[in-house]
Amino acid sequence: MFLRVPRLLSEGQLATIGAALHSDSAPWVDGRVSAGHQGAMVKRNQQLDEASATARELDDLIVGQLERTPLFISAVLPYKVYPPIFNRYAAGMHFGNHVDGAIRQIPRTGQKLRTDLSATIFLAPPESYDGGDLIIENDFGARGARFEAGDMVVYTSTSRHRVTPVSQGLRVACVFWIQSLVRGDLEREQLFELDRTIQQLTQSGADPESLVRLTGHYHSLLRMWSEI
Repeated sequence: MFLRVPRLLSEGQLATIGAALHSDSAPWVDGRVSAGHQGAMVKRNQQLDEASATARELDDLIVGQLERTPLFISAVLPYKVYPPIFNRYAAGMHFGNHVDGAIRQIPRTGQKLRTDLSATIFLAPPESYDGGDLIIENDFGARGARFEAGDMVVYTSTSRHRVTPVSQGLRVACVFWIQSLVRGDLEREQLFELDRTIQQLTQSGADPESLVRLTGHYHSLLRMWSEI
């Protein structure tokens, strides 16, 4: 999966997040504190202290917005969401090629999460920094993501990915992981396509009885493939 969710965050939400992250009291720490052994060797950035009150307030804002975003719900079918980690890259910082760990422990809960999908929300305008492109690779090639502030990209967590070196300005973003109700990428994408088709047919005034049957097939497949 490689999915762009445009305008996830409003201008007001971006302003709230920006004020908190650019405050002199924002508790920034070395980004390697959240990296595994492989990631720590290639990671050079800073992140907001996950245990701080600022991080918790911003986490609630982001997760609340995700819950109100139909495209995210339809495509991802979220079961658990890891609290977003806010990071920044100044000149010379980067994150080399790596793969996200399969399991993460959710802070303060002891619960574990399987990382089916990874997500990045861009929090700085792309013209405000040079470099800092997110490059996502799979067996079919590489795709770059350098989107507008407030946009999100979601991609399969097994993908190799990196953030290219920033040469000027400040790249600010947040990242998080999702455990989906449906483990398999193929099955999840089939459900997403079926849901989009149902929505399009509904908007076009298709036969209501046919829509009910098609919706029934969707939920039968979801029931068969979900893991709860």
